[in-house]
Amino acid sequence: MGPPEPDSGSLIRLQKVLAQAGVGSRRACELLIAEGRVEVDGAVVSGQGMRIDPSSAVVRVDGRRVATAPGVVVLALNKPRGVVTTMSDEQGRPCVGDLLRDRDVRLFHVGRLDADTSGLLLLTNDGELAHRLGHPSHAVAKTYLATVDGRMSQDAARLLRQGIELDDGPAACDEVRVRQALPRRTLVELVIHEGRNRIVRRMLSAVGHPVVELVRTRIGPVHLGSQRPGAIRQVQGEELAALYDAVGL
Repeated sequence: MGPPEPDSGSLIRLQKVLAQAGVGSRRACELLIAEGRVEVDGAVVSGQGMRIDPSSAVVRVDGRRVATAPGVVVLALNKPRGVVTTMSDEQGRPCVGDLLRDRDVRLFHVGRLDADTSGLLLLTNDGELAHRLGHPSHAVAKTYLATVDGRMSQDAARLLRQGIELDDGPAACDEVRVRQALPRRTLVELVIHEGRNRIVRRMLSAVGHPVVELVRTRIGPVHLGSQRPGAIRQVQGEELAALYDAVGL
């Protein structure tokens, strides 16, 4: 016997599923289907009458995965400085969980930022997405803006790109760009795939430029943009598709 047929009550018109996933209006989604730009479980769909189970179907638009499972939440938080990356804190310190008290879905953070570092932190209830984002095999790039002591030389920037030896092994930046050089401080942008504890701070200290202020501005295709500290927004539509794409989902 083959697998049981899905309960007809769980089947929803494809264009409605796409619209609910943030792809566009229902009419726009109907046009995407008519143009042959939508796939379900690996097959191109051209008719408008198809119904799917959004919790199990693999849907792609222009080759990119669309998150259709009901209840999936991915949020982008601008974590303020001084807030610890935990959902609760026994010492009573301000924590990420305090910023999510009004949310009725259980979320967990993807990786962490130390208390003195601000910027982009992703939160989700999608365990597989969180696992892949945190796993080094998927090499999701993270971008930081660091204000450091001293005027950074080209030699120091080259060392960061070539790799330096830390107490827990070698580390290197994919990209290092000096954004602003002042007599006593430098604003530098760094792109890394590393996820080790305080890795950016330790690398910069190792080349003689301790961090004064550190902000994470990007994780893969998700940008912090103009979000104010403490602000939370939903990652959806094209941005969410690109995030799933980055980890092979």
